[in-house]
Amino acid sequence: MRHSFLFLLAIIVFSGNILAQGNDIDKSIDSLMRLMTLEEKVGQLHQITSDFAATGPITKDGEKQDRVRQGRVGSYLNVTGADRTRSLQEIAMQSRLKIPLLFAQDVIHGFRTIFPLPLAEAASWDLGAIELSARIAAKEAAAAGIHWTFAPMVDISRDPRWGRVMEGAGEDTYLGSQIARARVKGFQGKAIGDTDAVMACAKHFIAYGAAEGGRDYNTTDMSWRRLYEVYLPPFKAAMEAGVASFMNSFNDINGIPATGNSYLLRKLLKGDWGFPGIVVSDWGSVGEMVNHGYAADLKDAAKKALIAGCDMDMESRAYTAHLEDLAGKGEVSMQMLDDAVRRILKKKFELGLFQDPYRFSNAAREKSIWNEQSHLEAARDIAKKSIVLLKNDAPGKGKNPLLPLSNYANKKIALIGPLVKAIGDNNGFWSYSWPDDSIRVVSLWRGMVEYLGSANQLRYAKGCEITGTDTSGFAYARKMAAQSDIVILSIGESAVMSGEAKSRSNIHLPGMQEQLVKEMVATGKPVVVLISAGRPLVFNWIADNVPAIVYTWWLGTEAGHAICDVLFGKYNPSGKLPMTFPRTEGQIPIYYNHFSTGRPFKNDNDNNYVTAYKDLPNSPKYPFGYGLSFTQFAYGKIRLNADSINPDQQLRVTIPVTNTGSYSGEEVVQLYLQDITASLVRPVRELKAFRKIKLSPGETKEVEFILTANDFSFYQEDLSFKAESGKFNLFIGGSSAATEKATFFLR
Repeated sequence: MRHSFLFLLAIIVFSGNILAQGNDIDKSIDSLMRLMTLEEKVGQLHQITSDFAATGPITKDGEKQDRVRQGRVGSYLNVTGADRTRSLQEIAMQSRLKIPLLFAQDVIHGFRTIFPLPLAEAASWDLGAIELSARIAAKEAAAAGIHWTFAPMVDISRDPRWGRVMEGAGEDTYLGSQIARARVKGFQGKAIGDTDAVMACAKHFIAYGAAEGGRDYNTTDMSWRRLYEVYLPPFKAAMEAGVASFMNSFNDINGIPATGNSYLLRKLLKGDWGFPGIVVSDWGSVGEMVNHGYAADLKDAAKKALIAGCDMDMESRAYTAHLEDLAGKGEVSMQMLDDAVRRILKKKFELGLFQDPYRFSNAAREKSIWNEQSHLEAARDIAKKSIVLLKNDAPGKGKNPLLPLSNYANKKIALIGPLVKAIGDNNGFWSYSWPDDSIRVVSLWRGMVEYLGSANQLRYAKGCEITGTDTSGFAYARKMAAQSDIVILSIGESAVMSGEAKSRSNIHLPGMQEQLVKEMVATGKPVVVLISAGRPLVFNWIADNVPAIVYTWWLGTEAGHAICDVLFGKYNPSGKLPMTFPRTEGQIPIYYNHFSTGRPFKNDNDNNYVTAYKDLPNSPKYPFGYGLSFTQFAYGKIRLNADSINPDQQLRVTIPVTNTGSYSGEEVVQLYLQDITASLVRPVRELKAFRKIKLSPGETKEVEFILTANDFSFYQEDLSFKAESGKFNLFIGGSSAATEKATFFLR
C-alpha cells in the first residue's frame, strides 16, 4: 500500500514538472526515467509497423496493442490519419507511465499532394521551391497525425542503375548539401513541436548510394578520405540545419555494417559532431547484421547495435527481445541504454506530446487542409521547374526550334505512348495512393484537353505497353500520326521501376518504346519525346534522331498541367540535370568531378594509351548541370577582385550573363573550381556555387560569387580539412562543361 502511494506521489510530481517546467525538458526527462522500469526503457527503443500499408514486410502481431498498453512500444510507423493515430495514442495513455507514441511515416515527396520525385526536384536547382514542397508535405502529414518522416535521403550516388537515385539529389556533394538543408528546413518548419511540422530524418548513414554494381543493399568499399569528402557533407549539412534524426544504412562500410559501426555512430556522429537527436535503424537492419556475418544471432545483433549507437530498432524486434537480458547481465551498459531512451523521450517532449498526446491527431485540421488549392499551385510550380529540356532542334529542314508549340495551338496533335493517360505512374515511387487519384492526379491527356479547351484537336494511341514485345498497336499509332500535324510521345519507366529494391542492370528504355519512336519518326511528322523516369536512362537513338526531347521525370499530382505549361511556352524550362546521363551502362559509374589521371583523355580522335574506351567516347550523353531553355544565354568574361589572395581573404568573382534570345527565361549560373596542383590528387573540377537568375530578352545581369578558404580546402591524408597554396582555375557556365575560365593563386 505504501509503495503504491509513493508511486502515485511520484507521478504527481512528474506531471507537475511537465507543466511547471516546460522549458526545462532535461529535468522532466530525469523525473520520468527515475520512474521507468528496464522493460519500459527498452520499450521506448522499439518501433513496429502497423498492419496497414508498409515499406517492408508487414509483421502482423495480435499482441501489438497489448504491448502498447504495457509501455513496451515507443514508436509506430505506417499509421496515418487523425482518427487512427488518436486511437492508438489512447491505448498508449492506458500504460503505467502514459508515455506517448511517436508516429513515423515515409513522407518522401508529398503526402496528400504529391510533388516531383526528389531527384526531379533537384533538377530545379531552386532551393526555395524545394523547401516549400517539404513544408507543404509536412503540413499535410502533420495534420494526419504524423510526427516524423523518414526523409530527406541525402545519399550521393553516381550510379543510375541504383533504383534509389530517385529519392536523392544526385551525384554532387555541394548541390546535395544545399538541398539537404532546404528539405530539413521545410519539413521541420520554425520548430519541432509546431503542429504544421514533422521531424525530419537524414538517411541513410552512410554511403548507401555507393553500393557496388548499383545493386541495392550491396556492400560498399571506399577510402575514408572519399567518405569524408563526398558522402558525409550532406549529412553534416542536414545536422547543421537541425535535423531531428538520422537513419542507418543497410550496407557495410569497409566490413562493418553501418547499424553496428561504432566509429560512424558513436565517435563521429554523436561524438565529434555532437548530434543530439535520434539514430534509428532502417527496416530490419539490426537483425540483418546476422546475414552480414557480423553478428552471431539476434541477441548479438542487439548488443552490437546499441553499443555502436543505434537508438531505435525498426522492426527487427532485437531490442525488445534481448536488451533487458543484455543490460541485466552487464553486456550493454545502462549508461548507453539510458542515453538512447533519453534521446527518444526528448523528441517526444519537444513535440509537446506529454502536454497533449493528441495535439497532432486533429480530424478538423486534417479535413481543412485535405484539398488546399495553394498546395496544388505549389506542386504545379515545382513540377514545371523540375522539367529538363534536353534537345530543341528545328524539325526537318525548318529553321525554328520545334518547341514551344506556339505554331501548333490550333492544329491536330497526336498523343502517342503508354504513359499518355497514366495516372498513378505520375506520382512515382514512394508516394501515396488516394481513392480520388483518378480525379486529382493530372495525366498528360487531361492536361492537354484542359489546356486546349477540348479534345477535338487530339488523337490518341497507346502504341505499346511500357514492357513486353507486343507491337500490334503500332499500326493504329501510325494512323493517328498520319491524321495529325505533330506527334508527342510519352514514354519511359513505370513508377515501380525505380525506387527501393528497383536496381536495373539495363537502363535503356524498356520494352518496344524506342521502336515505337522510330515508327513515329518514320512518318515524317515533327516529333516531341517526353521521357518519364526516376533515374537517368539511355536513349541514344532518340537523342540523335528526334528534334525535341523533354525529360519529365515523375512530376506528381500536377504533372499534366506542368508539362503543358512547358510544351506551349507558358513556362520556359529551366531545369538542369542533377546526374550525368551515360551513353551506355559500360561508362558507369560516371560523374563530372572525377580525379585527374596520369594519362588524361584528350579527344575522341586521339585516344591511344590514355584513359579512354576504344568503342565509346569518354564524354556522357548529357553532362551534369545540363539543360536547355527556349532562349539563349551568353556568358561574358569572368572578373576577379584579385589575381592572388591569402587564405583569410575573400575572392569576389563576377560574370555578366545576357539573354540573347527572344523569350524571358531562367538560367542556373554554375561556378566550378579546379585545384591544379595539390598534395593529393584533386577532381578535374568541383561545383562550389550556383545562382538561379531570371532575364528578359536582351537583359544582362552581373552575377557575383564570394569564395573563401573553405571553398579551396579539402580533406588531407589525416582527414584534417584545410587549403593549400597554389594555382586554381575557375569555370563558370550553364553546365559542368562550362568553358569560360579565369585563374588565380592562393598564397
